Amino acid sequence: MTVPGSDPTRTRPGASGPTTTPGTTTPGTTTGPATTGRTPSRERHTGRTIGRTLALALLIAVTVLLVLFVVYNTQTVEISLVFVDVQAPLVLALVIAAALGGLLVWLAGLVMRARRRNS
Repeated sequence: MTVPGSDPTRTRPGASGPTTTPGTTTPGTTTGPATTGRTPSRERHTGRTIGRTLALALLIAVTVLLVLFVVYNTQTVEISLVFVDVQAPLVLALVIAAALGGLLVWLAGLVMRARRRNS
């Protein structure tokens, strides 16, 4: 019988050591290769946490830049459309231009993928 808080693998001075039956192990001992304490799932979890933290930091940085962009571009400008002229905030004109540019890049990508698929 072991006393709570005592280690059954420790020997008392003058004792010959713990006794075991052949083929059994004492509590606290391990068989097989030594482990490093890190499991692949834990490393994967740590990587996910770092990725989420990085994504959150980038989201915050982009949000701050967008707010500053809007604040510094509040002046009103005249936008000349094909048949009409419109007065609008500069930030709106820049956002519309960026959205149209993104749309063109997306459409060009679709065309290139379709060409590769057909050839």
